[in-house]
Amino acid sequence: MSTTTVPSTPAAGSSPQRDRVARRVTWASLVGTALESYDFYVFSYAAAFFAGPLFFAPLGAFGGTLSALATIGVGFIVRPLGAIVFGHLGDRIGRRRTLLLTIAIMGVATGLIGVLPTYAAAGWLGAALLVLLRLVQGFSLGGEWGGSILLATEHASPRRRAFYAAMPQLGSPVGSIVSAVAYLVLATLPHAALLSWGWRIPFLLAIPLLLVSLYLRWSIDETPVFRELVREHRVDRVPVLTVLRRRPLALLVGVGAALLGIGSYSLMNTYTLSYGSSALGYDYDQLLLATTIGGLLQLVTIPLFGAWATRIGSAAVVALGAASTAVIAVPMYLLLQSATFPVLVGMMIVGGILPTLSWAALGGLMSDLFADHYCYSALSIAYSVAAVVSGFVPSITQLLAGATHGAWWHPAIVLVVMSLVTLVAAIVAGRMRASSRSARAVDPVPARP
Repeated sequence: MSTTTVPSTPAAGSSPQRDRVARRVTWASLVGTALESYDFYVFSYAAAFFAGPLFFAPLGAFGGTLSALATIGVGFIVRPLGAIVFGHLGDRIGRRRTLLLTIAIMGVATGLIGVLPTYAAAGWLGAALLVLLRLVQGFSLGGEWGGSILLATEHASPRRRAFYAAMPQLGSPVGSIVSAVAYLVLATLPHAALLSWGWRIPFLLAIPLLLVSLYLRWSIDETPVFRELVREHRVDRVPVLTVLRRRPLALLVGVGAALLGIGSYSLMNTYTLSYGSSALGYDYDQLLLATTIGGLLQLVTIPLFGAWATRIGSAAVVALGAASTAVIAVPMYLLLQSATFPVLVGMMIVGGILPTLSWAALGGLMSDLFADHYCYSALSIAYSVAAVVSGFVPSITQLLAGATHGAWWHPAIVLVVMSLVTLVAAIVAGRMRASSRSARAVDPVPARP
């Protein structure tokens, strides 16, 4: 390994041309993360309502629901493996080419779920194929988020990096809204038609969305940062090993910082929908509508929170989101026990907006912690490990419900724990920020391959 020190990013400042390019690239990143989010939520809604009776019918109502929720988690198990593989590729062959590959795999896998045979048609074969495709989805998604963040930030000026790091996060509410609207439209179908063929349509919609995403990503250039890495022969031989050796604490901090942003979505948009419908007697469509309204508001708040992060720092915004979520978690689930529809909407908005503070600033916080020649690997691994934990949040909460005999506070405890973990991680990240910036500037780089 060489000990040469070089700048980690080009020194060029902001310019109208650079800002135009950054905006165009950000759209390509956003659409990709929207497809990722759509793929996640379209199955999450199916898991809460369709997957149990369609694929796990012999297990009964509770067993079918638990198996369906666990199938959500299965898609996250292989994310770290995907993060290692695609993180390596992203740091070796480039951000753009790697993201074309991840999104193609993801979109095709989602579309294939829409043609699976159910238990009634093929017994356990359908469930086995469903689990297999969830594994394929999880593998591809392991390399999607980190690359999308880098695609946006590495085209942006240093002054606006925190803002552009927030923009791909818009993909989460966009994907949630599109998938929710798809199911609200399908809800107008007769119940028999919905269970027979209607549930397949949202999965099949992933194919045209995939084509749009591929076109947008094909039309953009590789990032200036990666081109500089190649030009200066700073491409790391094994970036995964480098990040594990040099920045293990930063990697753990990244995992903790990501937990609330991902886990709160799993809790609110999957478990709470199922819990509110089955245990509290709310109309499922009303819950879905309340969640969608909250998602629409996030289209405004995420850019605002990203702009705020440019002023006070990404770590501070993540910490504020975590602290405020911890404060409102218990009162929110207490009110949920007997809320009117307007109160329900208000709760879904508050329960979504406060964790969004942590979600919007997450990319900026994490990209500040790692040097550019292993940043794709570092971001992907940290995010995917947090996603593994978050993917099992619905099933863990379901088990907690059984252990507490359905006590009203059981989901609030899960939300508080995730909030406190993220709060501690954000505080540590804020203290590491100055040293990590130095590391990005003077980190020893690999010798010429």
